[in-house]
Amino acid sequence: MGYVGPGVVSHLRKTFPEATLVGYDMAYFASSLTNASLLPEHSLDVQLFGDVRNMSADVLEGVTAVVHLAAISNDPMGNKYEQITLDVNYRSSVAIAKMAKAAGVGSFIFASSCSVYGAAGDQAKNESSALNPLTAYAKSKVFTELDLEHLADADFKITCLRFATACGMSDRLRLDLVLNDFVAAAVVSGRISILSDGSPWRPLIHVKDMARAIEWGVLRDIANGGEFVSVNAGSDEWNYQVKDLAEAVVAVIPGTTVHLNTEAVPDKRSYRVDFELFRQLAPNHQPVYTLNQTITELYESLVAMKFSNVEFRDSLLMRLKLLTSLQEREYINEELEWNHKPNLRAEAQPSLETAK
Repeated sequence: MGYVGPGVVSHLRKTFPEATLVGYDMAYFASSLTNASLLPEHSLDVQLFGDVRNMSADVLEGVTAVVHLAAISNDPMGNKYEQITLDVNYRSSVAIAKMAKAAGVGSFIFASSCSVYGAAGDQAKNESSALNPLTAYAKSKVFTELDLEHLADADFKITCLRFATACGMSDRLRLDLVLNDFVAAAVVSGRISILSDGSPWRPLIHVKDMARAIEWGVLRDIANGGEFVSVNAGSDEWNYQVKDLAEAVVAVIPGTTVHLNTEAVPDKRSYRVDFELFRQLAPNHQPVYTLNQTITELYESLVAMKFSNVEFRDSLLMRLKLLTSLQEREYINEELEWNHKPNLRAEAQPSLETAK
């Protein structure tokens, strides 16, 4: 029920029409719908609500494959909730994998991240490159991969997809991602302000192409990658410097200006990634979206939403802002657990109309 999930649910339903699809989510972002004609979960057979930190093992009874997306999902949230990030992203992921194995689940697909490479410079990193995680989020992914490797065997196949940075339109859009931020800024102000000098490298992937990679993880057999595999998921063509992403937005939205902060402290989170192994293992599940298509789709969708909030970085389309809003209204506590008795005197939670 987050940013990536709607595309995954839709794709898996089309790919496996006879399967029983079960969702499990904390539902922090359930109301964050953006230009969606239907509730994305309509494609599921069952939607369960719960916390991955205390999920019951019976949720996994009769399950064939687990697609594990749940996470405190970016660096700003990870910086504010460092220990919770490790609990949710790392400890809970391993605990659920252990429960899945005990329940006889055959396949476990874990959404990892190319951020595990950290400060990597201009040389493209492959799966055998040294890991250099710089943030709580990236560290949580490294720790999880290391523990998952020991659980894999002939009856429990584990696929860790080190995804490039997500982008593109979703039924629950986030604007705290670099390309999405640039397009939103161009729409509302005609100006993209890059907080760095624009030189850092970022690999990107459309959320719908992430779903294609997940499908491969569900389908692959052990002969294709082994009992355990960590693989960079994306494409070489989508390695871009931040300033190039901004110029690509300008090409789609004429009249947009780009402003670099040449005085900024260098952003250490810079990495190019080699996706050759993913091409070899998943030739039929390669990304199909282009950068131009992705920008155009975002642009047209934001226009259709009548999106006009110049202060969108303080809106509920930023995941940290939404979590903070839920805390301020006492719907969730300091541990990001739902309060059963929220402060009913607090003002009503603002709708996403305030973010438009």
